[in-house]
Amino acid sequence: MSRKISRSFINGRTGAGTAGQGIKVEWDSTNDGELHWKDVDESSLEAVVDGDIAVYSGVFNSYVDTMDYITITSTGNATDFGNMTVGKDSCATTANGGNGRGLHFMGRLSGGTETNIIEYITINTPGNATDFGDCSSATYNASACSNGINDRGVVSLGIITDSNDSNVLEYVTISSTGNATDFGDMTVLCSYGGGTSNGINDRGIILRGNSTGGGVTFNNHIEYITISSTGNSTDFGDLTEAKHGLSGTTSNGTSDRAVVGGGVNSSAKVNVIEYFTISSTGNATDFGDLSNTHKYVGAASNGTGDRAVWSGGFDATVNVMEYVTISSTGNATDFGDSTASGMSQGVSNAGGN
Repeated sequence: MSRKISRSFINGRTGAGTAGQGIKVEWDSTNDGELHWKDVDESSLEAVVDGDIAVYSGVFNSYVDTMDYITITSTGNATDFGNMTVGKDSCATTANGGNGRGLHFMGRLSGGTETNIIEYITINTPGNATDFGDCSSATYNASACSNGINDRGVVSLGIITDSNDSNVLEYVTISSTGNATDFGDMTVLCSYGGGTSNGINDRGIILRGNSTGGGVTFNNHIEYITISSTGNSTDFGDLTEAKHGLSGTTSNGTSDRAVVGGGVNSSAKVNVIEYFTISSTGNATDFGDLSNTHKYVGAASNGTGDRAVWSGGFDATVNVMEYVTISSTGNATDFGDSTASGMSQGVSNAGGN
């Protein structure tokens, strides 16, 4: 069976009530490297996910079930999306680019209790979240990433209790439902970080914010995994400074670039944006600045418009959203406002982030 590698295109209708014609791009199922164009009628075309919707959720320290969304290539205020299955914060989020499904991994409930639940949304369709399955441990401040190739999401579990960080990696198949499966381990304990990928070469990035079994530390390490396999993470390089409370997002497939915004270092929250090339290894480089200092800010990007958007953050009074063009460098620009202050998770239907 051949596998679609690109979106389908409708050439237009030939007359009222007549099915239009379209084309699909497919790899040959038996001859490696051969690419085929296939004529189909409109009724058999797959749905196209354009990667331009971002959903934000989880007001930090408020444990609400609020979600809102934006169209990334435009600017303006966010719109109500629906509700998570339970009010919580400090989730990890990721999505696939095939059917536009977004996942929320774990999180912290009111009263400081961790949960192991995984839930999902269909990003192109506003509505409430649905139960997906469970991770092996109840944690919060985890990090997640996915690729655009084999429909897999990987999560670094985060904090099991306030004095017990985890180094465990687990994975799920995003388009199905069920419990997470062991993937491997981070090289050290890890929490308060971030995850991202480029959806091109099957590489996932985990930013190690905290790395201690007790108390809070500030870390600058970046590690990577091959998402479609299993195994332990590998050193990638370093951020420009040690910090935690990070958020990562990705560019489109053109520039293969990840941008990281905000966080908190040993003395204060920061507004620094930095970037690195995902398919290589090495240290991050300064990109520019956010308009405000933030930690635990929500982040998402689109797959076609080369734009990253940050929303909210730790401060309960902050509802600012701002954006950058990922393939360039420079300071962030105002986008609009979120429906609630402090949104701390973001996910988009471009997948990967």
